[in-house]
Amino acid sequence: MENSRYPKFTFTWIGGLVLLAGLFIGTMSVSFFNLFWKIIFKENLELKEWYLMTTNAVGFLTAIAFFDFFIVRPSTGKKLNFNFSTTNFYTYVLIFPMMIGMMFIAEFTTSLIPTSGPFWGKYYEFFSELMNQLTFEPVAMIIMTVIMAPIFEEIIFRGIIQKGLINKGVNPQRAIFYASVIFGLVHGNPWQFVGAVLLGCVLGLVYYKTKSLLLPMLLHAFNNLCSSLLITYVKTESFADAFKVPEWAVLIAGIILFSLFYYLFTRKYKVHYAEI
Repeated sequence: MENSRYPKFTFTWIGGLVLLAGLFIGTMSVSFFNLFWKIIFKENLELKEWYLMTTNAVGFLTAIAFFDFFIVRPSTGKKLNFNFSTTNFYTYVLIFPMMIGMMFIAEFTTSLIPTSGPFWGKYYEFFSELMNQLTFEPVAMIIMTVIMAPIFEEIIFRGIIQKGLINKGVNPQRAIFYASVIFGLVHGNPWQFVGAVLLGCVLGLVYYKTKSLLLPMLLHAFNNLCSSLLITYVKTESFADAFKVPEWAVLIAGIILFSLFYYLFTRKYKVHYAEI
């Protein structure tokens, strides 16, 4: 591993602060640019459909750059670099059905969280209004959720946090779980938290076994594409509503799919890639 072209960095709470600092400075720089633009040209860029997309991109890029320059390069002497190689076709045949199964399970689990009541009702109403604003422009939504989010989020949560924890000596199963929980927390609401943690565990497992960040990116993009299509055409993220079946049927289908392909991927399919 010492001769690997991929730096063997570790992730600690300091690295977390560096990521947060980069994200904050990146997003604030876009806000300051918008303020400057309003003063000079009397135009509010926040009203543009691409503004939020640009803010997210700059924030994520700055966070990754900060971690690279302040953590990775000083400690390893190498620049931040990841494996994005493809794998054999059989791997894809196993991981996509496994992901679909977990998507079904995550939907059922999320449906158990209340959406009404004195507290949950107001919180869910606020969350729904926020999501409606984010999904107002379909093209921008697709670019943000299907292209940008899988790339940036997988680099940070799987490529930096999960990999850095494993390099630090954390048990791989715990590292996958910790990174998934952090992934869920940053979504900022209980409905997305549950799904993000469950799906994050699948993404983390695939990354740990294949060592290629491309695969969790593709799975992440697939999940977000399905959600975007459901929101666009069904007006909800529910497979049960789309297929017109009860939630328990979705759960059963999810358990069967996930269990079968998880077994094939982790027990039957013994290939475990290594970075070189």
